[in-house]
Amino acid sequence: MTIPAPDPRAIRDASLEELSRLGVPLPPPHFPLVWEPGDEVGLRPTGELEARIAILHVVLARCFGMPPEAAMRWLQAGQLVEHVTPPEWQFIVDGQGDQRSFALHHDAIFALGWVLGLTKHLDPLYVVDKQFMELLPNLPANESFAEWRARILAAPRDAAEVAALLDLYYCLDWAYLEMERLGVPPPGEVNANAIGQRRWGLEWAVVLRGPYHPAPPGWEEVDLST
Repeated sequence: MTIPAPDPRAIRDASLEELSRLGVPLPPPHFPLVWEPGDEVGLRPTGELEARIAILHVVLARCFGMPPEAAMRWLQAGQLVEHVTPPEWQFIVDGQGDQRSFALHHDAIFALGWVLGLTKHLDPLYVVDKQFMELLPNLPANESFAEWRARILAAPRDAAEVAALLDLYYCLDWAYLEMERLGVPPPGEVNANAIGQRRWGLEWAVVLRGPYHPAPPGWEEVDLST
């Protein structure tokens, strides 16, 4: 379900005000809006969001020693294999791919968890809190995907609220990369890679409808180039 998107210029003004408060560079005046007046916004279905969190969690577990057979068995039992991307599956099965890149998804999971109401904040100054990590599937105890969903009782946030935070992270992504280019340290505990991962999660979770928006992209198709 989609709803009318909030005024993109008002949201952008709020994002720029937050960047100023954080003391980070502001994007140039021509920096694109995320959506246009008259567009609609929604979120992906809750089940899809939960499945993506679970898959990324398994990928992270593989980065830190989970055996491939156990990972495949857990995904198959949860009927999640069809939602796994080809690069993820190759890494899960035989370790092919850049492990360091997969390990960065830690913050994408955090962003998706915020969308589902599993954590109270997605503050760009702070790293993922330990309490949130305890809400993820307990793979060592073989907690099933269904048992995990029943335990967390996800309560997705309002789509307009998520879209507003997406705009902020869109601007933050530019700002943190600019600081990295200039050799300026970030204002908090979070670096440019983590900001980009959080934006990735929000970009994927938000569904925008309008004349300039294509169909919602797959996980690997999310465009972070601008």
